[in-house]
Amino acid sequence: MAAQADQASQAFDVVGIGNAIVDVIARCDDALLARLGLDKGHMRLIEEDEIAPLYEAMTSAIEVSGGSAANTMVGLASLGADVAFIGKVADDEFGRIFRHDIRAAGVTFNAPLEAGHEPTARSLIFVTPDGERTMNTFLGISPHLNSGNLDKGLIAAAQIVYLEGYLFDRADARRAFHEAAALAAEGGQAVALSLSDAFCVERHRAAFCELVRDKVDLLFANEEEIMTLYETSDFDAAFARLRAEGTLGAVTRGAKGSLVITPEEVLEIPAEPVARVVDTTGAGDLYAAGFLFGYVKGLPHGQCGRLGALAAAEIISHMGARPETSLLALAREKGLLA
Repeated sequence: MAAQADQASQAFDVVGIGNAIVDVIARCDDALLARLGLDKGHMRLIEEDEIAPLYEAMTSAIEVSGGSAANTMVGLASLGADVAFIGKVADDEFGRIFRHDIRAAGVTFNAPLEAGHEPTARSLIFVTPDGERTMNTFLGISPHLNSGNLDKGLIAAAQIVYLEGYLFDRADARRAFHEAAALAAEGGQAVALSLSDAFCVERHRAAFCELVRDKVDLLFANEEEIMTLYETSDFDAAFARLRAEGTLGAVTRGAKGSLVITPEEVLEIPAEPVARVVDTTGAGDLYAAGFLFGYVKGLPHGQCGRLGALAAAEIISHMGARPETSLLALAREKGLLA
C-alpha cells in the first residue's frame, strides 16, 4: 500500500497506454522479403504458428522492448521527462525481457506478469538496406488489456494520457481507451492519440473519428494514416478536415518533414538531416516523443515539431527504436532546449 501511495503522489509528464511488445529486429534484403511473401514497409498481424518460420529466416536478430507507445515513453525518458506505461505482459521469457528493458530505460512500468494467458506479444521486424522496416506482429496477451488493467493512479498523476491506435483491435481495449480518456477529461488532463497504421485506421475508421472528434486534444499521424482516416487521396483535403475538427495535429511526411496543424495555422517543420537512414523503425514514435516533451513543457508548436524531428532523426540513424544518444543532450546541442 505504501508503494501505491508513493506512486499516486508522483507527478508524471505523460502516461502511455498501448501494446507491450518485444521487438525482434534483423537486417535482410528485398529478395528475402519476396521469398517470405512479405509486403515491404507494412505491418501485418500474424498468428503464433507463423513466428517460427519467420524467426528462422532472421540472422543476427536483436531483442528489445517495443510497441509504439512504449517506444514513445522511452524517447520521452531520454529527454528527461517523467513517464509511465500501461500494457499487458505474460509470465514468460519475453514478458520478463519487456519489463526489465523498459524499466532500465527510465519508464515506470508496474503491470504484473500474468500467468495462464496467451504469451507476451512480439514483433519480427525485417529491415532492408534502405532502412524500411517490415513488421510481422503477434499480439499475444497484449490486446487483451481492459479497463481492469488501467492504473487510475498513474492516469490521475499524468499531465497527458497518450493512446496507441494499434490497441484498437479488441472491443475491451477500445472501452479501456474511452475510460482512460474520460478519466483524463475529469482531471483536466490532455489526451493524445497516435493513429499508428493506415490498415489499423481502415479497420476502425468510425471509432477513430469519434474519438478524435470528442476526446482527443492532440493527434499524431502520417500522411497515409490521415488520408485513410478522412477517406481521401488528397492530402490537402485531409488536413483541411483535421483543421475543421479543432484538434491539434502533428502529421509526419518522411523526408518532407512534418506539419503542425491548428485551426489558426499550419506550420511546416523540416526533417532533421541524417547522414544515412539505417532503420525507420520507431521514427513516428520518437517524433511523438519529441513533440510531446515540448508540448508538456509549454513550448511553441514549431519548437515541439523541431524536437520531434530531432528525435526521429536520431532513431533512424541506427538499428532499433531506442535512442543510442541522450535526446536531451542532442536537443541542447541544437539549441532547442536550455
